[in-house]
Amino acid sequence: MSKMACRYIRIPVLGMLCAVAAFPAAAQVAPPLGQAGSFAVLGGTTVTNTGATIVTGDVGVSPGTAITGFPPGTLTGTMHSNDAVAQGAQSDLATAYNALASQACNTDLTGTDLGGLTLTSAVYCFSSTAQLTGTLTLDAQGNPNAVFVFQIGSALTTASAANVLVINGGSDCNVFWQAGSSATLGTGSGFVGNILALASITLTTSATSHGSLLARNGAVTMDTNQIGVCTPTTPVTLQSFDVD
Repeated sequence: MSKMACRYIRIPVLGMLCAVAAFPAAAQVAPPLGQAGSFAVLGGTTVTNTGATIVTGDVGVSPGTAITGFPPGTLTGTMHSNDAVAQGAQSDLATAYNALASQACNTDLTGTDLGGLTLTSAVYCFSSTAQLTGTLTLDAQGNPNAVFVFQIGSALTTASAANVLVINGGSDCNVFWQAGSSATLGTGSGFVGNILALASITLTTSATSHGSLLARNGAVTMDTNQIGVCTPTTPVTLQSFDVD
């Protein structure tokens, strides 16, 4: 179903009417993360931190049990070591990962560096690795529900100081990176969106991420990072009204 935006216009005699603009329905879909959605960091084997990392959201691991480096890392949230919550989150992660992988690809970017590109809402795929050097801009075109899906056959890697920006009313929460092996965020890079990796996720020194870092089978490794779980905002619904 198309999403509706309402803009009020004044028509003589009739007063205020609602002019409705429709956002076209998109093929790409944001999968529900379920219990995994509260986790800023979720690993399969271990979660390891070095340095003064700040995590906003839950941290967990399953089926492994080891979470190390807190302190010196600090956590605003709850730590779950292979408990029922972490196990449920891993199950929901698998469902979301498969839902992303099954979506039809709109544009094949295999062999293209994401740096310097401006992309609109769609499903983008890479048959093997994906590289980001510089800045990737994701343009929501005024649609707060715009979804961006990246399907990566193997590894996602960002260079040092690389950035991802969401502009024109979009949400970081609606950006999804499905990696067939691992993801590595380079030194000082600024990343947004939820990473769902089959194996491991590594953040090198001073990399930041706004979105969940979810590794199914491997480790999540951090080093003096800032990581925040993505909390969707509640959309504002506009209603028409009569003017006497």
